[in-house]
Amino acid sequence: MAQSVVDLGQRRYERGRQIVDKLDRDADDKVIAALSDIAPDFSRYIFEFAFGDIYSRPGLDLRSREIAAIASLAALGNASAQLRVQIEAAMNIGLDRDEIIGLIIQTAVYSGFPAAMNELLVAKEVFSARSRPLE
Repeated sequence: MAQSVVDLGQRRYERGRQIVDKLDRDADDKVIAALSDIAPDFSRYIFEFAFGDIYSRPGLDLRSREIAAIASLAALGNASAQLRVQIEAAMNIGLDRDEIIGLIIQTAVYSGFPAAMNELLVAKEVFSARSRPLE
């Protein structure tokens, strides 16, 4: 018997949430809350497509995917909020400060120094926030 579109969507959503939980347990709730009053369906699209379809594809591990995400976002030079999330996720799965700094500096070759400088400042904010003791 063929599965319904709703069942397939739910499986994609659940698969996506499992991936997000590996990267940052709080991220899924933050995304849902941030979009709930303007576009609640958009968070579902993020979980289904970005994480349920793309991040769960075979061939790359989460570390490689986070490296690609950081490099892509840093090269854009205008996605600081998303870069912050990906740097947090990358650190949660084992990338260290030097690797992240190296990734962002590498993007300067292709995206230019202003974009890389801006994104290094984003990384600095994330590193600083992570080194503060919890209150």
